[in-house]
Amino acid sequence: MPTAREALLDAARAALTTRPWPAVRMVDVAAAAGVSRQTLHNEFGGKDGLARALVRRAADAYLAGVERALGTAGGTGDKLAATAAWTVRATRTDDLVRGLLTGCWEDRLPAGRPADAGPPTPAELLGQVRDRAVAVLDGGCPPHDPAALAVTCELALRLALSYALVPQQPGAAGDGVPLVHDVVERAGDFAG
Repeated sequence: MPTAREALLDAARAALTTRPWPAVRMVDVAAAAGVSRQTLHNEFGGKDGLARALVRRAADAYLAGVERALGTAGGTGDKLAATAAWTVRATRTDDLVRGLLTGCWEDRLPAGRPADAGPPTPAELLGQVRDRAVAVLDGGCPPHDPAALAVTCELALRLALSYALVPQQPGAAGDGVPLVHDVVERAGDFAG
C-alpha cells in the first residue's frame, strides 16, 4: 500500500490530467488520496511544496529511465541511442518531464524554480544525464577521452530533445535513434 505521501503525489498527478495546476484544489487532492488536508500540509507544507515534490518525482523517474537505458547491451552508440529513445519517449508521454527538460511549462503544469532545492533546471538535468552517461561509458573498452565523451553525450541528448521540441510530421514514426547512433559513431568511433 502506498504511503500517504505517494498517494498524495499520485492524486495530484491524476488531477493534472483533467485540470490545469492553478485549478487543482488541495482539498480535492487530499480526498482523492484518502487523507486529510492536514496530512497534505504536514507532508508538503502546501500547494507549492506539493508542486515541487511532484516535479522532483518526475525528474527522478526520468533519471531512473536514463540509468536503465545506459545499462542496455552494446557499445557507446547503442547506449546513447537507447538514452535518446528514452528521452524522446519520456518527453512525449509526460508533460512534467517535457517541462523539466525544455523549460517550456504550459499553463496547466506546476512550474517555476523555487529557491529552496526545487527541481533541476533544464541545463542542470541535462548535465546530470551527461555526467551519468560519461561515468557509465568511460569505463568501457577501449578507453575514451572523458572530455570528448562528454561532448558526444551532450550532443546525443540535444538531438533527442530536438525531437521533443519539434516532432516529426503527424503519423511519422521516429525517435531519432538512428540519427543519434550515426552521430555518436561519427563523433568518435565509440561504437565498440
